[in-house]
Amino acid sequence: MTNINSFFSSKNTVNKLTEQETDQTYNYLEAVKALSRTTYNSIYVIDYEKKGFEYVSDNPLFLCGHTAEEVKDMGYEFYFKYVPEKDLELLLKINTIGFDFYEKIPLEERKAHTISYDFLLKNTEGKSILINQRLTPIFLNNEGKIWKALCIVSLSNKPNSGNITIYKNGSDKIFEYDLNGDYWKTQEKIKLSDREKEILHYSIRSYAIKDIAEKLFISPDTVKFHRKKLFEKLEVSNISEAITCATNNNLI
Repeated sequence: MTNINSFFSSKNTVNKLTEQETDQTYNYLEAVKALSRTTYNSIYVIDYEKKGFEYVSDNPLFLCGHTAEEVKDMGYEFYFKYVPEKDLELLLKINTIGFDFYEKIPLEERKAHTISYDFLLKNTEGKSILINQRLTPIFLNNEGKIWKALCIVSLSNKPNSGNITIYKNGSDKIFEYDLNGDYWKTQEKIKLSDREKEILHYSIRSYAIKDIAEKLFISPDTVKFHRKKLFEKLEVSNISEAITCATNNNLI
């Protein structure tokens, strides 16, 4: 029977912590709270020792009608209540393959990796939205197990659930999981040109095509040309999706 413990792999069991391990967390939540005030994304802190949420930011889009404190108290029951059964099975699959992958990473590199995936979330009206979660370790215990992890939640730019990807900070390689074949495959990280990055940066600041052209001393048609190439490269259809994709995949 599926239950909350299904989300917490035996390979990442965090038992009694030492004083040295707990000392590293002194006042760290203040930095997380400050970050949550500066982003449109939702931020969670997962505690793998207590098997629940230590912090949930106040972003109504992802709380399904609850307060942040209510979701914090619900913990992983929140997923059982608001994630469709098929995608709940997907999350359990991600939990298994993610920790299997993590076990093979050298201890000194474990905090450099981030896993990203998409799944459906139902709101109180029964409507579903596709969201992206990116999870990265904050603190490890002395055995290298993930003790606390930061989870960033945003709207997905993908058409369907899945899209399981692991990134290593500073590396051009990414690992994508093939759900049909049940294996990880290595891909080269998408690389954006300097011009494409400039256009994205101005677009994030809500500059229109004409304004971007003036800032970059190029014609509007040239901006349109670079945007078209950008959309093709990211496999998106508009600038909003391009911004989301580039942000979620750490391309800018």
